[in-house]
Parts: sequence; C-alpha cells; structure tokens
Amino acid sequence: MKSLNVKNWVAGGLLLSLTIVIALFTWKTLQTPELPTGFAAGNSRIEATVVDIASKSGGRIAEIVAAEGEWVKAKQLLAKMDTEELEADLNVAEANLHRTQQSKRYAKAIVIQRESELTLAQKELKRSLQLVKQGHVSKELIDQRRTRQRTSEAALQAANVQVAEAVAAIEAAEAQIRKIKVRLEDSLLISPRDGRVLYRLAEPGEILGMGGKVLTIVDLSDVYMTLFLPTHQASQVIIDADARIVLDAFPDAAIPAKVSFIAPRSQFTPRAVETRTEREKLMFRVKVKIDPEILKRYAERVKTGVPGMAYVQLDSNMPWPGILPPLIHLAETPD
Repeated sequence: MKSLNVKNWVAGGLLLSLTIVIALFTWKTLQTPELPTGFAAGNSRIEATVVDIASKSGGRIAEIVAAEGEWVKAKQLLAKMDTEELEADLNVAEANLHRTQQSKRYAKAIVIQRESELTLAQKELKRSLQLVKQGHVSKELIDQRRTRQRTSEAALQAANVQVAEAVAAIEAAEAQIRKIKVRLEDSLLISPRDGRVLYRLAEPGEILGMGGKVLTIVDLSDVYMTLFLPTHQASQVIIDADARIVLDAFPDAAIPAKVSFIAPRSQFTPRAVETRTEREKLMFRVKVKIDPEILKRYAERVKTGVPGMAYVQLDSNMPWPGILPPLIHLAETPD
C-alpha cells in the first residue's frame, strides 16, 4: 500500500513537471520580441473593406454572372434583375409622352385661332367706334363688338392655359420616362470597385425585397490591420507613420504599411484580448493599412482573416529594429 502511494506521488510530480515545461515553452513561443523605445506592436488579423452588392428595389433575379472567388473589375456587370415589367412601364410612359406632345400642338393651334379671332374683334370694334360718331352705327352694335372682343380675349387666355397644361404634362411624362430608365439601369448590378467575390448570397429566380443582397465583394486594394494601443503609445502615433506587418503564415517577411486611422476617443479593448488585465485597460484603436502598390502586386495572394503582428513606429528618428524580418520590396517576385 505504501509502495502504491509513492508511485502515485512520483507520477504526480512528473506530470506537474511536464505541465510546467509545456507552459513555459508555450509562453516563450508566444512572446513578442522585445521592441526598443519608439515602437509599438499588437496582434491582430488581416481585414479588408467589404462591399455588399444589393438590389435597389425588389424583384426577381434574372441572371448572376459572377461566381464566388472570382476577381472582378470596377464597373463590371455582376448580376441582372428581371425588367419585363419596367420595360412595359417604359412603353406606356413613352406613349403618354407622345400623346401629351400632340395635345401641345393642338393647344398651340387653338391659340393661333383665338389670336386671329381677337384681332378681328378688335378691328371691328375700332371701325364701329369711328362710325358711331358719324351716326352710321347704333350703340347696340358697339356693345356687341365690345362683348365679342372680351369673349375673344377670354378664349385666348384659356387656350394659353391649355398650352401651359400640355407643357407640364410633357415634363411629367419625360420625368416618368427618366425615372423608369434609372430603375432599368439600377436593375444592372455593377461592381463599384475592383475586388474578389467573397460570397454569393442568392441565385437566379429568387425574389428579393428592397435592398436584398446578391453578392459580397472584398476590396483587396484596401487591406489593413486593426490594433489597440495604450494611451502612452497612442499619443505618440501620427497619421502616415511607418508600420510593418508580419503574418503568422509568412514570418520571414515584413509587409510595409502606414497608419491610416487613429481613434479620437479611447475604448475598452475587445474580448479577443486574452487576459482580463488587458481587457480592463482603456485603449485607442489604430488602423494600419498595407501599401497599395504591394497589394496590387500580390492581389492574387491576399487573404483576409490571416493572423499576425503589426508594428508601428512611434519615433520617426528611430531606425527599425533588427529583430523584425526583412521588408518586402516591389522588385521582389512572389513565390
């Protein structure tokens, strides 16, 4: 019985020793190389600007021409919505425009007729006024001539109103046509920028509501890391400060970057930070953007979600430490 207890104590001691060795090895492995004064670092993941391609108005998807993983260019057609109903509405609007244009022509012809009638009435009244002085025309006829002139003036005014109404109707019909054409253009879902199709969220034949998403594109020309720095370091960071990114998948090369954003207000670090002590600190969010020329050269290899470390230069007079891997240059050829 005593021998059994000794064996248990020995086994327990060996297990505890092994656990301590593993923990120390893991701690050492995960430690970031100590940086000299003038530099800051933080762990994060590669992110990129994501754009949803959605229908402006509800309808049926007629065609999707882009597939997941496909590289697309700005202004490239990605999908089409069904436009049969819109095309019918356009035909009706164009017919209505033609009708209102004919109404305008008719109204103008009426105006010309009323102007002629008014001119004749004015001349007759003028002659009658001259004859009444000579006693050749009765006052009753003068009253009739004056009434006819007033009637002609009113008729001309009404004809001008009809012309104005026809012009307004034409403008309304033209506006309706423009509106339908805009909706027809919106039915063509165009890529707003270069990027890669990350998700295909719908299929042809599906009916989407207003703002229904069809595709999601990731803009690989805007790739960055977001890290959190304490107040004493964040206060030294400036926009466009030099930065370096070292990815876990490619630890032998540093990617050139620049600081593109510094949060104006402090915040708690996210839950992704491992220790409670770190989470309780107020930190500033800093965005480090990768050099666009590097992204353009390595566009086919860029992937989001890859973990790594971001290093920021706090003092521009301090040279980059030798503990970091060498910098990628444009002259290099991708593996």
